[in-house]
Amino acid sequence: MPHIHEGLHIALVGDYSPQVPAHQAIPIALQRVAADTGLAVTGHWVATPEVGDGQRLLAFDAIWCVPASPYRDMHGALTAIRLARENRRPFLGTCGGFQHALIEFARHQLGWHDAEHAETSPAADNVIIAPLSCSLVDVLAPIRLIAGTLIAEAYGTLAVVERYQCRYGLREDLRHALFADRLRPCAVDEQGAVRAVQLQEHPFFVATLFQPERAALQGLTPPLVQALVLAAAHQRRLRTANP
Repeated sequence: MPHIHEGLHIALVGDYSPQVPAHQAIPIALQRVAADTGLAVTGHWVATPEVGDGQRLLAFDAIWCVPASPYRDMHGALTAIRLARENRRPFLGTCGGFQHALIEFARHQLGWHDAEHAETSPAADNVIIAPLSCSLVDVLAPIRLIAGTLIAEAYGTLAVVERYQCRYGLREDLRHALFADRLRPCAVDEQGAVRAVQLQEHPFFVATLFQPERAALQGLTPPLVQALVLAAAHQRRLRTANP
């Protein structure tokens, strides 16, 4: 368990594998953000079976639901996301984190208790994360950011190119129903398909289908990772000032 007064601590919720490029990139991304901002930042891997009821995650300054699904414990991933959403902890979900953030919101905010992922429950009645019409495995592609969103603020531009490593995404026919509440699209691809979302009225809750952390493997600081850390620092200051 991290000591909350010794720098910022980020829970990396997912099942670590040294073979996964995104997992290789995440510690480098955090190191680059620390160097660029002067903040002490430490990432802590939390395997999905270890999440439990999620209460241990309240000791962290932010929660990042990382790539490489299916997770060993889908319930653990959803519990972590729900805790971040309901307790206003800064949250970033990338790739599988994006997919499961949508499932968590559908189940626990919209009441779609049977919302499922085609990768783990292909025969379910209410699959909301389905196979993409075109697989995005190790694909670098352009993305349009929506003005006025957290992601656009982080990048400082409305046009970016990022790398994907996925075969599943949101069923586009559910777009209107899923985004009728506080969850909003904040980035789309060239065809208009949703590639990132943010939660309104939350300090920082962003999820992307692409893997922005992989920019660190090219010697770049990922803007979204820096935005997550800065949001964590800001929320820490608020908690310290108003214990």
